[in-house]
Amino acid sequence: MTGFQRAIATLGGLAAAAALIIAILDPGGADMMLATGGLVLAAVGMRHHFGLNSGLNFGLMPQARIDLLASLGGMALLLSILDGDMPAASWALLVACWLFGWLAVEKAMAARHLSKALASVVSLAVPVFFGAWIIFVWEMMTIGLQIPTVLLPPPSMIAVRFAASTSILWADFQQTVIKAALSGYILGCGSAFIAAILIDRVPFLQRGLLPVGNFVSALPIIGIAPIMVMWFGFDWQSKAAVVVVMTFFPMLVNTLAGLQATQTMERDLLRTYASSYFQLLVKLRLPTAAPFIFNALKINSTLALIGAIVAEFFGTPIVGLGFRISTEVGRMNLDMAWAEIVVAALAGSLSYGLLSLLERQVTFWHPSNRRKSS
Repeated sequence: MTGFQRAIATLGGLAAAAALIIAILDPGGADMMLATGGLVLAAVGMRHHFGLNSGLNFGLMPQARIDLLASLGGMALLLSILDGDMPAASWALLVACWLFGWLAVEKAMAARHLSKALASVVSLAVPVFFGAWIIFVWEMMTIGLQIPTVLLPPPSMIAVRFAASTSILWADFQQTVIKAALSGYILGCGSAFIAAILIDRVPFLQRGLLPVGNFVSALPIIGIAPIMVMWFGFDWQSKAAVVVVMTFFPMLVNTLAGLQATQTMERDLLRTYASSYFQLLVKLRLPTAAPFIFNALKINSTLALIGAIVAEFFGTPIVGLGFRISTEVGRMNLDMAWAEIVVAALAGSLSYGLLSLLERQVTFWHPSNRRKSS
């Protein structure tokens, strides 16, 4: 156990002890539960200073598991007493739970001699656990501090609205993500890829087309979205056009950088075998450019969704994520607006994750992927 981990354990134990003292000084039904939880967490935190680890070691990554169970147990206890009037001891216990969760992550990430499968599980579990903590603290803050729901609704309220509005959310998802964002993404990235190969082949296009692409990329989306609506109508086609404009230049620049990343010695070697331009492109330059291309694809996966949503603010049929967000915010239905934001976040995260997985399979030879798999 490192000195930094021991410091986190000490702070967690002190925060749990503070929760215990506050609960004892102000007794009540909920406070007695908090006192019990504080006592347990304080004992877990102090075990590092009294040589109790050896007696608690069992199973895989035992120390990380114990701290994780302490953190999750404290979270469950806080959720069980969560209402509009939170006891003072709950905030100290919240800090203790966060510190023990942090300590569990530190120990899990620093654990050695893990199998490849377990290391993958740990790397996936860490962001999931961190995201769960953000939602938990969000719930605690909004309910415990009685924040008005028109400013920030709690996640539980958003989840209820999400479950009750699946048909509306699915229709909005189809309109914005599948029709507008996906079609614009494919057209923008595909046309930019072809343009990059042409520019690389024809120096005249490199001098003439690149400055134009740079100019178009600097255009603000708020300025071009109304124009695209006037040109292509109020349906998804105008939003796809905005997405094409937003995704074209990142793909173009990254592909060109990747095509130019090959070394002179490698190109000369293939030329000694009488390789044509097409063979040089397929066998050497495109594989070398693959990491650059995937970087552009991942960046554009989020840009496409943002562009489609923002474009819907300037005119759309009565369906779509952007339309629903702007409408529900005007009606003060913030829970529905946040449910739409959750759909957008899930779609963006899923697309980014799938592209990252595809990149790892295609560019398995790249040094960055070899380090991840080692």
